[in-house]
Formats: sequence, structure tokens, C-alpha cells
Amino acid sequence: MTIVEKTSRAGRPRAVPDTAPQLPPREQILLAAAGLFVEQGFGSTSTRAIADAVGIRQASLYYHFAGKDDILAELLDRSVRPSAELARRLEEQAGADPASAAAALYTLAATDAELLARAPHNIGSLYLIPEVRDERFDDFRALRHELQEIYGRLGGKAGQLVPGADTVPAPVLGALLIQVVEVVIPLRRWSGTSPEAVVEIEPAVVAEATLRTAGLGPAEIRAAAAG
Repeated sequence: MTIVEKTSRAGRPRAVPDTAPQLPPREQILLAAAGLFVEQGFGSTSTRAIADAVGIRQASLYYHFAGKDDILAELLDRSVRPSAELARRLEEQAGADPASAAAALYTLAATDAELLARAPHNIGSLYLIPEVRDERFDDFRALRHELQEIYGRLGGKAGQLVPGADTVPAPVLGALLIQVVEVVIPLRRWSGTSPEAVVEIEPAVVAEATLRTAGLGPAEIRAAAAG
């Protein structure tokens, strides 16, 4: 029997986690790009740098993405689409019942905070970079706006649990509530991105703060969490 010894060609050093080789190439590119965009800035990151971080040729990256704008668009979409899809389902299930709306708002806020807090990189920190105002990212902005509107509608219905509470217009309330949830983004930036630091961000605490902002008291919040 002839034994053929395989020799591996030296490649570029990988900047992605040890588990990344188990991911498809497209996912490796997204993971490496997310880290570079957050750490170095979107404008300062080139497609060559992303390819080098993954350990592939730049031409191979273009097989999966037309450029770094497309990479950023997908990262942004992934950071908000799961919450938007969940919000639609929760709003439909809650209907017009204030208690159900409060439970839905709690679930949405906790899940949204979890997504932002546990993502491999703090992609939410890129929401306000100037490039995201470009029309190339219209889909992301529209999706996030839809999520914000659902926050406002759920918050308005949940607020009916408190007799005599001041009514805040749904657009304003939605902006307030989504900002409460997205406080996770600066918290991650301030505390670092190590797993130990991220664990300190408790989605349940964020969800409770969201309901308080909607005007609910301790009893209503406990009931919403239980619901």
C-alpha cells in the first residue's frame, strides 16, 4: 500500500474564531467583516482586509459578495429581521387585549435585547454611521422603522392597563421603547465585547425597563413577564 503524505500550503493567518472553519465560507466572511467593521470602522476596512482575515483570496470574497456594502447590508438585516418578524407575530397574537399586548411587548423587548447582546460582534454600533443613511441600506432602515412602529402600537395598547395614564402618541412611544432596548448597544461598547462583560446585560431587565417606559407598574410588569 502506498501512503501519500499530504502537505498543506501555508495560508494567511485567520482572525476569525477557532470554530469559524466549520462555517460555510459566506458565514466566515460575515463573521470576520463584522469584527473588522466594529473594531476598525466600516470606512477603514477594505475587502482585502476581510479576505485576509478569513484566509481567502480577495477574488473568492467577490464570489459571495459584490463588495463590502453588500456585506454590511446583510449584517444589518440579520441584526433586526428576526426581531421584526417576531414583532409581527406577537402583535397579531395579542390583538386588542391590553394584557396580551403587555406580554407581547415584554417578550419582544427581551428577545430583541438578547439578540443585540449575544451577537458575536456589536453590529448595532454601526446603525448610526453615515454610510447607513445611503439608499443602499433603505431596506434595513425600513425594517427597523417597522419594528419601531410595532413597539409603539404594543406599548400603547399595554398602557391601557393603567387607568388614567397619560397617552403618548404611538410614533413617539415607539421611538422611546426601541431606544430603551437598544441601550444594549452602548452598554456593550462601554463594557467591552468579552463574553463575561456581555453576560452582565440581562434581557429581562431591559424588558422590564421597556414596560416601565410604556407606563406600566410593578404588578402589570410581573403579570406580563409571567404571561
